[in-house]
Amino acid sequence: MQVTETLNEGLKRGYKIVVAASELDEKVNEKLVEAQPDVEMKGFRKGKVPLALLKKQFGDRVMGEAMQESIDGAMSKHFEESGDRPAMQPEMKMTNEDWKAGDDVEVEVSYEALPDIPEIDLKKVKLEKMLVKADKKEVEEALKSLAENAQNFEDRKKGSKSKDGDQVVIDFLGKVEGEAFDGGAAEDYPLVLGSNSFIPGFEAQLVGAKVGDDVEVKVDFPAEYQAENLAGKAAVFECKIKAVKAPAAAEINDDLAKQFGAEGLDELKGQVSERLEAEFAGASRAVMKRKLLDQLDGLAKFDLPPSLVDAEAGQIAHQLWHEENPDVEGHDHPEIEATDEHKTLAERRVRLGLLLAEMGRKNEIEVTDAEMTQAIMNQARQYPGQERQFFEFVQQNAQMQQQMRAPIFEDKVVDYIFELAEVKEKTVKKDDLEKAVEALEEDAA
Repeated sequence: MQVTETLNEGLKRGYKIVVAASELDEKVNEKLVEAQPDVEMKGFRKGKVPLALLKKQFGDRVMGEAMQESIDGAMSKHFEESGDRPAMQPEMKMTNEDWKAGDDVEVEVSYEALPDIPEIDLKKVKLEKMLVKADKKEVEEALKSLAENAQNFEDRKKGSKSKDGDQVVIDFLGKVEGEAFDGGAAEDYPLVLGSNSFIPGFEAQLVGAKVGDDVEVKVDFPAEYQAENLAGKAAVFECKIKAVKAPAAAEINDDLAKQFGAEGLDELKGQVSERLEAEFAGASRAVMKRKLLDQLDGLAKFDLPPSLVDAEAGQIAHQLWHEENPDVEGHDHPEIEATDEHKTLAERRVRLGLLLAEMGRKNEIEVTDAEMTQAIMNQARQYPGQERQFFEFVQQNAQMQQQMRAPIFEDKVVDYIFELAEVKEKTVKKDDLEKAVEALEEDAA
């Protein structure tokens, strides 16, 4: 086998591989001899089929395997000896397309090599970590929000009419074509008007009702209603208003605390304070990470594989186009061309991606099975009742696994850099942190 370099410009590489016919024939014979003991064929005992007959019967298929293995082996050896790592899958083309048995095989291979990533002196990286403590006012605002979410309903004055947002307690009986139907009746049912928990149009007809009123609610079941015998049909619900209650925020006391699993109000305040400070810490980390990436982008200087930059620029352009055209789904749209702005952003992303990947590789930073499992479980919670199916889907989908592994890996590398960089802590107000976060969002827009 001969491997000859045909291109070496920047990161572009090209090679011509020639696999001799004699080498291929030898590899085919080896494969057939290896398989011979297990082959059964009419007229011969198992394992006694002559090699010449096997070659006639299976030679073409085995030849294809031999070609592929020879070329793959040559490329593996080349990468091992040269130290090259292709940026994307190498392109391979057989040049003697009129090949026939007995001819050498000639293949052209081209790829872009990943660049040599320079060492970055992380001690030159200087960062500021913003610290925000939850003050009394912020804790009180959070408690007030919890109280509103844990709202109770209190009876309105006698004779008051119900309003949107009120809770009405009703007895109801539903009928279709004058006949009651299964599941269409209830007593003392608490219904919050405006919650959209009943058939569209139902709740609106109870606004303005008083205790003791009999209200006839007329609605149409949706055409796609789950009960086929009711789908698309007109219905009448005979409703008796038994109570009208206005929403009232829960009092901020020990009883409220117990609703959220705390033993008392002091413990709930402590939990709220910890949660707020965890949110502040997360926002602070995001700001510090952006500052880190900005510095690394300035410190890291190396050539970028054009194929990676073009692919990333195309992806950015495509994503932004869909954000601007949310009504268009799929890929049924005009061709989207990347602009210079897209390419500049792509260069930054590719540069930082290669740099962080190399830092992680050199320092043996890996995403553990436990971390992947936790990430999958966290995302599976977004699909209530289908957690198991989602888990199995991810296990069987290598691309999905990589999409989930990449941000975990990046954050682990970033944390590693934080430990080595010069980080100064600075206590600031919540408003200062919010302004820093807003600046990040404006830069990303």
